[in-house]
Amino acid sequence: MLEALNKEFFLRKDELKQITVETIYFGGGTPSILKIDEIEQLVSLVYKNFNVSKEVEITLEANPDDLSQSKIIALSKTKINRLSIGIQSFFDDDLQFMNRAHTAKESEKCLKTAMQYFDNITIDLIYGLPNMSNNKWLANLKKAFELGVPHLSCYALTVEKKTALASFIKKGKVPPVDDEQAFGHFNILVQETKKQGFEHYEISNFAKKGFYSKHNASYWQGKFYMGIGPSAHSFNGKERSWNIANNAKYIKALSNNVLPQEVELLTEKERFNEYVMTGLRTIWGVDLNTIASNFKPEYYNNLQQSAALFITKGLLEICLDEYNNSILKTTAKGKFLADGIASELFII
Repeated sequence: MLEALNKEFFLRKDELKQITVETIYFGGGTPSILKIDEIEQLVSLVYKNFNVSKEVEITLEANPDDLSQSKIIALSKTKINRLSIGIQSFFDDDLQFMNRAHTAKESEKCLKTAMQYFDNITIDLIYGLPNMSNNKWLANLKKAFELGVPHLSCYALTVEKKTALASFIKKGKVPPVDDEQAFGHFNILVQETKKQGFEHYEISNFAKKGFYSKHNASYWQGKFYMGIGPSAHSFNGKERSWNIANNAKYIKALSNNVLPQEVELLTEKERFNEYVMTGLRTIWGVDLNTIASNFKPEYYNNLQQSAALFITKGLLEICLDEYNNSILKTTAKGKFLADGIASELFII
């Protein structure tokens, strides 16, 4: 696999020729199972093939059970400068429900150790679980605050088709997801993070000043990105591409100097809809000047007309940013409904 990744880097080294790499992200699956020298080898490939910023953010995703004290210390001596830890919950019954391998005790121990060696850490937490009380969700947040975590990514539980959870709900073994309960948890999340000085910069993301995820923010702001490895996605502003998900086929193709990827040219409609969807999820909103400059006039007119109803309902607002540009944003009331509102603003 490492040889195949090396080959893909080589074959694609010209794609970001004019771009400075601002973030490197080890994610998808569990990259923390890699040995330290393997992680360093992959980071060196980026430096070897691309122009890398001196302030580059390099994130490694990991689960608490993968992060022993020795592993954390070893990682702190590499170029990795940010950890994304999949805590999910500080309660064992929740972790068992989500079929996680780690325990609440391991989560806390892992975080306390990681905080000694890394300043920039984010954790994932899940809310809206069946039978999760408001107090229990609040306790999860308070534990994160007590440990001093500077960034939180918090997601409502979703039920995917053909999963064990979907089957349990259908059979009545588990209560169905309660949207009203999830909304209540979201409101608690917004209120409590604000009290602690976190900035709510994207629907699911909260950060202390200076700890925004540069990597995720680049997705939401429409910047170019390159994904290396099986099933990885890439975007260059006009085209989206993705690698084959099958490991064996991925390795075989690259051994024959063939890139195992498919490419899709995005239509103007798709680029518009995506910009609206991602923009409304963030504090940066949708820049109406960008819409006017990059899309047909009817797109701008349609957006104005469609947004008017939500502005009247107090779910959207138009305000000026620091550069005096007109920005369409969700209000505090509209934040939880951002994806649904965005879909109503799409060009069909």
